[in-house]
Amino acid sequence: MRLQRLLALALSLAVFLFLAWAPFPALAETKLPVVATFSILADFARQVGGDKVEVKELVGPNGDVHVYEPTPADAKNLGAAKLIVVNGLHLEGWMARLIAASGAKAPVVVATEGIIPRQGVIEGATGIDPHAWQSVANARIYIGNILAGLIAADPADADYFRARAKTYDTALDATEQEVRAAVAAIPPQRRKIITTHDAFGYFGAAYGFEFIAPVGFSTESEPSARDIARLIAQIRREHAPAVFLENISDPRLMQRIAKESGAKIGGELYSDSLSPPNGPAATYIDMMKHNIIALKKALAPNS
Repeated sequence: MRLQRLLALALSLAVFLFLAWAPFPALAETKLPVVATFSILADFARQVGGDKVEVKELVGPNGDVHVYEPTPADAKNLGAAKLIVVNGLHLEGWMARLIAASGAKAPVVVATEGIIPRQGVIEGATGIDPHAWQSVANARIYIGNILAGLIAADPADADYFRARAKTYDTALDATEQEVRAAVAAIPPQRRKIITTHDAFGYFGAAYGFEFIAPVGFSTESEPSARDIARLIAQIRREHAPAVFLENISDPRLMQRIAKESGAKIGGELYSDSLSPPNGPAATYIDMMKHNIIALKKALAPNS
């Protein structure tokens, strides 16, 4: 019995020594909590941040950031964030109040910093177009600003973030080439498009399209009967070939305009948000490709 006790003691000691000297398993890596105001910005942050970040968006897929109403959960997420990413250019009019209410102390990245904003006259007043992401060249500026914010918030992973941003920039360059190749197949006289609200001005300026909309830069406003009648007359007069729906808007207005003007419905465009993960525009690059394919299909001869 004594021998058995000695053997058991020896075995226990061996187990103790093994556990004492064995390397401890790696602790789960803490990811940087990032909050982005809407799905397109969230995708940009994930593309650069990769496995080092946990990104939450306030306005999810197919959501309309213009008319969004924040929730208590949004305030909680902002309070826990170490970095907040906003578009700026007066897109998120509700964001300053939400940050104040949440007590958030995280630095705020304004993703459009450095972009020259497009302006227009809406209901007699000059307004700023916030939809700058609709140009791939501007998307690169978004990425640069988000990269700088991530590095400032997590300097230890700066090289990782830079490498991912460089890889994503290569993907954006390939997307730009695809967009321009598709545009080349559409005759200039057919690059006149009607959408629900004025969300594609940067796209039009970059790629040679004219977008006409019954609603201004924000979906908060509603067109009057006179505005709609004027637009229908313009479509007939200028022979605009197609009317496009938007993923964030009620399709009935555009269906009515198409019916009364004689223009065909060319499909659905993604303007202010991405699709759900199983949809055709789950990422920014997917969105740009989907939109240009829809435009080419509706406008290019023999498509």
